[in-house]
Amino acid sequence: MSADYTTTITVAATPQQAYDAISDVSGWWGRITGRTTAVGDEFVYVVPGLHYSGFRVTELEPGRRIAWLVTGSHVDFVDDKQEWNGTTVRFGIEPTDAGTAVTFTHEGLTPEGECYGACSNAWSMFVNGSLKTFIETGQGTPYLFAGDEALTGDDHEELHRQVRESIAAR
Repeated sequence: MSADYTTTITVAATPQQAYDAISDVSGWWGRITGRTTAVGDEFVYVVPGLHYSGFRVTELEPGRRIAWLVTGSHVDFVDDKQEWNGTTVRFGIEPTDAGTAVTFTHEGLTPEGECYGACSNAWSMFVNGSLKTFIETGQGTPYLFAGDEALTGDDHEELHRQVRESIAAR
């Protein structure tokens, strides 16, 4: 079996600044519903008509690491719509001479999975581009929605409810 998708960025920031920026998911990835500030918190990320996933925060060590378990997902463009279920997204944060290294790993996202090509490309865009810029400048390029694909708070709450129900049904 191949390795999980991993990428590392080096940022001109302290480990705590990197940690704080990663925790502000809406600032670099896109609109979420829920919370990301304590172990056990849950949140939902949505790309209308393409992908949604629910996460539970499983590790938080300020300035050092963050981990989120994918508790439920629907990836519309692959046969196994729940391919992300049970995978874990991790951020390792280490000080370096050049600033801070952030190692992103999506455990369970491997080349054998149907989503690997598109999903690893998307993660590369968000982590290597948006997150890096967000950490260094406070201005990321998260996925934003407008017009017909814009979601209301009620839309997000409904998707969050669906993820919780799919977990409970297991």
